[in-house]
Amino acid sequence: MARAPHFSSLSLQTLALQNAAALAADQHTALLLGGFHPAPAGDALAVAPVRQEQWDSAARVHDIRSHDARNEEVAAAADTRSGCRLDRINALISDWVGAHGGKLLLGLAFPLVLFTAWQGSSLYGWLPDQILPAPALVWQVLQERMADGSLWDDTGISLLRVLRGFALGAAAGLVLGGVMAASRRLHDYLNPLFLAVSQVPTLGWVPLLILLIGIDEGLKNTLVALSVFIPVTLGTYQGIRDVPHAYREVGAVFTFSGSQMLRTIVLPAAVPAIFTGLREGLSNGWQTLVAVELLASTEGLGYQMAYGRQLFQLELVIAAMLVIGLIGFLFDLLLGRIETHLQRWKVAA
Repeated sequence: MARAPHFSSLSLQTLALQNAAALAADQHTALLLGGFHPAPAGDALAVAPVRQEQWDSAARVHDIRSHDARNEEVAAAADTRSGCRLDRINALISDWVGAHGGKLLLGLAFPLVLFTAWQGSSLYGWLPDQILPAPALVWQVLQERMADGSLWDDTGISLLRVLRGFALGAAAGLVLGGVMAASRRLHDYLNPLFLAVSQVPTLGWVPLLILLIGIDEGLKNTLVALSVFIPVTLGTYQGIRDVPHAYREVGAVFTFSGSQMLRTIVLPAAVPAIFTGLREGLSNGWQTLVAVELLASTEGLGYQMAYGRQLFQLELVIAAMLVIGLIGFLFDLLLGRIETHLQRWKVAA
């Protein structure tokens, strides 16, 4: 029969001291991690199976608190980034107002004077309402036309017409201007005919074009394209011809090919003149379209003006004029922004 192991009193004391020391260490760690109530000192040998469970509970509490702390740090960082973005936006707005505020005020000064005189005329009866309707009446007409959708429909039709004509005229003008600038011989052949065509007013072509293509959309697109074509051709030709010879020499030093020379040196240097032609061409095309719609159209903003004139509703005429002027201003502003973007290399230099 096997004998049970014999433990001396010294061995039992040593084991009890080791268990007590381990329990004290666990209790101290648990107190640091989240609060732990120590067991009585006499239970040093009995609490060994429970220590792991208490340790796991304290660790979970510590993980939860750490996660909450990380969430608070992330939220604080997000608030900081949001505040920085708002500060940057405010700074940009302040810089823009500081740089352009004076120009904006000067640009609005004369329109405000005209509007004040217009309002004064309606208040004091300087001109009859049949000749110069009150601003409030014009605004009412604009609201009514927007509400029933007729203003949006006619504006969309006019915009589609001018964009089609502008695309055709600008493409032809860019090609012809570039060809004439690249080849002296082609310039000598084409320039006399081009100058002769450019001397005829755009509306002077109306009778001939009506006989050739009728009065439908083709007439409007052709007249708009013709009015855009001439200034774009002149601007492109002048811009490419005026590229400094030193720029071309730089391209030759870097052994640029013809396409590289055109893309890297010629076109960037010719951007100001080209966009001058494009802006003038778009303005001419918009004016020409309105004039053609006044003469031969049953849709569009020009037709709205003709319709108001026939009914002697000058408030409708003035409302259409305001919309036409606003769209023309936005066209020019858009092309100006594109030109500035394409010339950002000058600013960087």
